[in-house]
Amino acid sequence: MSLIHARKQGKIGRITLTRPKAMNALSAAMLAELSPVLRDWAEDDSVALVVIDGEGEKAFCAGGDVAEIHTWGTSGQVEKAQKFWREEYRMNAELFEYPKAIVSLMHGYVMGGGVGLGCHASHRVVCENSQISMPETVIGLIPDVGGSWLLGQAPGRLGEYLGITAGRMGPADAIFAGFADTYIPQSEWPALIEKLAETGDFNVVDTFGQTPPAGRYEPMMDDINAHFAGESMGDIVRSLRTQDTDFTSKCLDSIASKSPISMCATVELIHRQRASNLTIWKVLEQEYRFTHRAIEETDFIEGVRARLIDKDNAPVWKHESVEDVPPVLISRLLMPLGKDGFSKEEKGQTMKIGFIGLGNMGGPMATNLANAGHDVNGFDLVAPCPEKVNKAASAQDAAKDADIVITMLPNGAILKSVAEDILPVMKDGACLLDCSTVDVESARAVSEAAEKRGLLAADAPVSGGITGAAAGTLTFMVGGSEEAYKAALPLLDIMGQKSVHCGDAGAGQAAKICNNMILGVTMIATCEAFAMADKLGLDRQKMFDVVSTSSGYSWTMNAYCPAPGVGPQSPADNDYKPGFAAELMLKDLGLSQQAAESVDADTPMGKMALALYEKFVEDEDGKGMDFSAMLPRFEKRGRE
Repeated sequence: MSLIHARKQGKIGRITLTRPKAMNALSAAMLAELSPVLRDWAEDDSVALVVIDGEGEKAFCAGGDVAEIHTWGTSGQVEKAQKFWREEYRMNAELFEYPKAIVSLMHGYVMGGGVGLGCHASHRVVCENSQISMPETVIGLIPDVGGSWLLGQAPGRLGEYLGITAGRMGPADAIFAGFADTYIPQSEWPALIEKLAETGDFNVVDTFGQTPPAGRYEPMMDDINAHFAGESMGDIVRSLRTQDTDFTSKCLDSIASKSPISMCATVELIHRQRASNLTIWKVLEQEYRFTHRAIEETDFIEGVRARLIDKDNAPVWKHESVEDVPPVLISRLLMPLGKDGFSKEEKGQTMKIGFIGLGNMGGPMATNLANAGHDVNGFDLVAPCPEKVNKAASAQDAAKDADIVITMLPNGAILKSVAEDILPVMKDGACLLDCSTVDVESARAVSEAAEKRGLLAADAPVSGGITGAAAGTLTFMVGGSEEAYKAALPLLDIMGQKSVHCGDAGAGQAAKICNNMILGVTMIATCEAFAMADKLGLDRQKMFDVVSTSSGYSWTMNAYCPAPGVGPQSPADNDYKPGFAAELMLKDLGLSQQAAESVDADTPMGKMALALYEKFVEDEDGKGMDFSAMLPRFEKRGRE
């Protein structure tokens, strides 16, 4: 029996989901019927536009058939679940990019997979009983099917609120949040469809549009923005705990029932999408990183069991609270999948890569590229060649015939020396991508030399440290031409979670040293404050609770707290073994002051930070310690 009713009606192609007893939940069988019809009609000149609706009173589509996926997951058929998600996501992207207008008529429940089916249409219609939501955190998943893109586009921090709490949107809320476009009472839908079939003109939808009944979320935006703007899920919870209001109480109650892993990953995904303005394919690729691993490594199986199988609504999550979820776990769940990844092309294009500099940062970066299926030839004078990376006999050997040569080197002088060695052997049109942190002038000199050889060049220093290099969560600040940036982007997407094209040659280095000057200064201030709080008799946890949710908020406080046992896990909890070594901060501060001097910029705080880290590293045993080890330094000192 068919699960959809696909037919041509006048000038439109009309698809009705016909699984009302299951609230039109999207199963593998339904997907197999739906996708070919959509692809055929995209090429059919007799179909002016497509209309999608659902049979029954309760739901347009209440989501993907997660009970079916649970059965696969608990019977050793994980590959079936992964295949379903891949095919579903491909349909989501194709709907988003569909060459013709699609009118989705979304009544009743529109959840999860239903959002992926209806909310990527060009003309999204809701009615008086529409209830739209992304409830995945309830079952241990993340807002997928492009849901993180929709949430990231919502006003203010509404996306975080809806994604974490699984809040339901009525018609006005859905329009306000960007999940729908037009309100038309359901009683008028038959006339709307008839007119669309007669004319084939999508503008007809607007003529039927009416003002929806008032929603509830727009008046809540001040509270939502105040409490859901944190860098992490832990920040959000801490902010909610600072006030005892009806809003915060309801939010905390809601959060208490959701999967901690899912909520942490949801916040991370929304932030990645918003910060990078990712394409729909890249959004789905990042979501698939989680769902591919969901059955074996997350709360998904337990969440579905508790909610839909046994229906006891008493899931036993892997972690008791969001504070217990290690950040490294979220990074690992969102790492690139390599050959198993989701992409627009079924098999991504393989590049030949030369990688020069395989130390603490370069080694794991090269490994991630090799794991993604690229042919990587690596060279380093000292560091061992990682597994899966081909060992080159020399820098020239690594660079020869490579599509892209990546360098990760200690300083500008070495970069210029290596560039002088490899540029003559690089093939025409290849790209030199330097990920080292060096002075701006060296970056510009190498770029100029590459361009004279007819090569592309980009400087792309990184932020994220050794952990980020291993996890594939680095941030790249890129300088160079648009052409060079586009050539490097597929590799940047594997090695990191975010890249920003900052401008012409040297702009990446400029952004990096400005960023790290701020980082060095704020870490010193954070450490000073904790040391002073100790002497004032203020409990460190109490100080963190106040500062992390008020005007003293900073990355060095909230995400990388220098006080052991306070806030998220950081190097302070591991005897200050370096995530970002103090000597590297000293190097970056030195570069910032070198640049400041070259352009006559007044940077007294940067200059003072340089002097303090210089003393700490060279005279006070700070070498080999994390840059946050400034805290024990200040603890031992009195006022000078």
